[in-house]
Amino acid sequence: MEQPEKIGKYEVRGKLGEGATSNVWLAWDPFAQRDVAVKVIFPEVLQDKERGRLYRHLLINEASLAGKLMHPHIVQIYDAVVDEEQSYIVMEYVPGGTLEQFCRPDNLLPIDRLVEIVFKCTRALDYAYHLGITHRDIKPANILLASGGDIKISDFGAALHTSGDQTRTQVSGIGSPAYMSPQQVREMPLNHQTDIYSLGVVMYQLLTGRLPFQASNNYSMVYQITHVDPPPPSTFRRDLPENLDAVVARAMQKDLDDRYANWEEFSHDLAQAFRNRQLKERRQQDFADSEKFETLRALPFFADFSDVELWEVVRFSNWDRVSPETVIMKDGEPGDYFCFIAEGELKVAKRGRMLNVLTSGDCFGEMAVIGKTSGGRNADVIAVTDAKIITIRGDALRQSSEACRMHFYSAFLEVLANRLALANARLASV
Repeated sequence: MEQPEKIGKYEVRGKLGEGATSNVWLAWDPFAQRDVAVKVIFPEVLQDKERGRLYRHLLINEASLAGKLMHPHIVQIYDAVVDEEQSYIVMEYVPGGTLEQFCRPDNLLPIDRLVEIVFKCTRALDYAYHLGITHRDIKPANILLASGGDIKISDFGAALHTSGDQTRTQVSGIGSPAYMSPQQVREMPLNHQTDIYSLGVVMYQLLTGRLPFQASNNYSMVYQITHVDPPPPSTFRRDLPENLDAVVARAMQKDLDDRYANWEEFSHDLAQAFRNRQLKERRQQDFADSEKFETLRALPFFADFSDVELWEVVRFSNWDRVSPETVIMKDGEPGDYFCFIAEGELKVAKRGRMLNVLTSGDCFGEMAVIGKTSGGRNADVIAVTDAKIITIRGDALRQSSEACRMHFYSAFLEVLANRLALANARLASV
């Protein structure tokens, strides 16, 4: 197929890829002023007597999600056109290729980065699950690499809408057999646990460079998926810690009762594995995104933040480890930033006299930001123990999304109300 000059209003720049049913073009959206990826379905595919109905279903299914899946680790669908002359879907352009390139034994990812990627997938798929969406075709080819080492899940054409009419979307002949759960290959009713199994297979392949089941045909593959337990990943990669074997094994359990019941359990075990010092020897100041996310999620201040807003905070916050006697804030100095204690103990002092003790979860320094005062700090804040400090600059907060910003201000009000109540209680006891 020759390169078209335009697809609808989109100006074509070049070809990104070609598959059995479509071409994907890099294009320019002159209205939004951004690059986009446009997937154009071959007309003959939709006209096919045997499979045309299925392909049309997949196209409409994916098009129906335009503007609905707004998550930092899911490819956004901007626009869709489905008609007899031309059918296409306009998506966010993600330039880094797919995870397929890291499924070979000679090109495996470092373990820490791999765990981070799978963790982000669990959070994105949990977000979709809470919208009533099960992907049903999780595989390396549908996980794209974005800038900065981030990932985005794509291709929700096979998605099952469990919040709506299940019979409309649960059709056979969808998915990649090697990544299908036992329930999917048996064409049983499905829920989010089929995606949990498939992501377990992806993790297995990224860890070892091979699929858990080797088969020359689909019949043999189906038999192994339903009856055979694969060897643990450490069989093929001796440097893998046992806890990662355990995570993969639980994700790939054949019985639903033995598999992870939800994405939260899967995410939690990945985060725990990441904290294990066996995974990597990291520099003192390194923090993984998964560690940041789990830390923020555990702090009461962020209880009402959505996953999407927490990922936003992960990106604009600074994280540091400090040793005892480190001065975090100094009396009288200016500073358009505030901090949280992720771990450890700090003291607040004025001219050598201790005023307060701060512990994990406490916020401090926020009045310089929310009060917009030009004056300096009113006291010293000093580390008493080794501590982890999260710092957020005022300009970063002001440039954050409205929803994220409003959650900060709401939580600040609660912090100030609690401090006022504590101060009143102290006065009453005098």
